[in-house]
Amino acid sequence: MKIVVADSNLVPHRNRFEGSLPPGSVVVWHEAPDDLRDADVYVGSRFTTSMAAAADKLRLVHVAGAGTDKIAFDALKPNVLVANTFHHEDSIAEYVLAAAVMLRRDFLKQDRALRDGRWATSVYDGSIPQPRSLQGARVGFVGFGHIGRRSWQLLRVLGAVGAAVTGSGHLDAAAAGLAWAADTAHLDRLMAESEVVVVSAPLTERTVGMIGTLQLRALGPQGVLINVGRGALVVESALYEALSERDIAGAAIDVWYHYPDANGRGTPSALPFAELTNVLMTPHSSGVTENTFTGRADDIAANIGRLQRGEPLKNLVAR
Repeated sequence: MKIVVADSNLVPHRNRFEGSLPPGSVVVWHEAPDDLRDADVYVGSRFTTSMAAAADKLRLVHVAGAGTDKIAFDALKPNVLVANTFHHEDSIAEYVLAAAVMLRRDFLKQDRALRDGRWATSVYDGSIPQPRSLQGARVGFVGFGHIGRRSWQLLRVLGAVGAAVTGSGHLDAAAAGLAWAADTAHLDRLMAESEVVVVSAPLTERTVGMIGTLQLRALGPQGVLINVGRGALVVESALYEALSERDIAGAAIDVWYHYPDANGRGTPSALPFAELTNVLMTPHSSGVTENTFTGRADDIAANIGRLQRGEPLKNLVAR
């Protein structure tokens, strides 16, 4: 079995990955048309129409992540399977927790002030209010899949109170330890009642721009927004305005409106978010840890073993 691996995130785990594959597997660690012509498995986040045309023997396209939006499904032969993998929920939950604490406690502001010699705390400046911890904080989840659930497990340990809206509205609030749960028709209520909002919903035609000016104003001047879903879930101009006008206290933005070139260069937005002092900007890195990609390497190797043995694969994506 020939396997072409075109995801650079798996390279640090090369020995582990190859050691978990079925005996006789041949692994090529780069992408070229000649490699694909006799490949049985392709591992990567992008698979184009021209790549599909070159892959005569292909049986499986395996994405080393959750998103399959760059896979040309229509170009694949009917017998080609597509699978994905996750394992990022623990790392993203750590990011959510860290961002919530950092923004709610004003650590970004304190860091910048102290670099200029100003001790920006109520201990030394009576005009500064004492920040609030996460104990008793009302946390709202827009989307409550594996990322939302894992984030909530960490936040509730600190005494937060949770609520969630989901696309289906079928979430059992009591079983999840939430105060309430409903469908996204109740988004405005969630925003108005929350002090911290975690956005991890999937991006679909229904969810594009679901959080705009009205929702951000409902979150209010003490509210914090953390987006680890997709940038387009939140209206770009509305978010910038809410932050610059202090309609909300702050935001952690890990998912963006523009992405970099092949050299990793490029501004994440047409708007000057970088000039704001109440935003934590990260380069879609909330789930990027060694733990994440170790788990993904293991999952992919296990699925290739199932393919070799003729067993059902896990995490298959509907065509």
